[in-house]
Amino acid sequence: MTDNAANPVPTGVRAIAALFALCAIYLGIAGALMLLHPGTVAMSAGAPLLFGLELSGPYMFLLMAIVGGGVAWGLLELNNIVRHVAILIAIAGIVMLVPSVSAATVMVQPKALAFGGLGIIVRVIVAWYLSRGEVADQFKAPPRTT
Repeated sequence: MTDNAANPVPTGVRAIAALFALCAIYLGIAGALMLLHPGTVAMSAGAPLLFGLELSGPYMFLLMAIVGGGVAWGLLELNNIVRHVAILIAIAGIVMLVPSVSAATVMVQPKALAFGGLGIIVRVIVAWYLSRGEVADQFKAPPRTT
């Protein structure tokens, strides 16, 4: 892990990496349970994170768990490409949540509106934080010595 005195991993990046890791662990456990004991976990368990891809079955759960784990690891390694991927994942999540929040507003469903709104807020914070200039500077590769 890139955690030297010259370029430490910011606390916010650690928190975002932990969020991606927790989502990856959740999806990995759910996907493994679906494969090992069919019927114990409903495919709708991944709906808040997979937005329709859960219908592809347990292999999509496992694939997205690997992607989430890779993003978490890449953020801790201060990989700039992974930072961009994390921002794109957060923005895609915002876009996918807008219809459900709109429907919850029209149908007056406070619980769905609260969870959808919270999901949008968390994703906006992730995209905003990773887009900040001082955070982006941390992801720049240090000069190479030849």
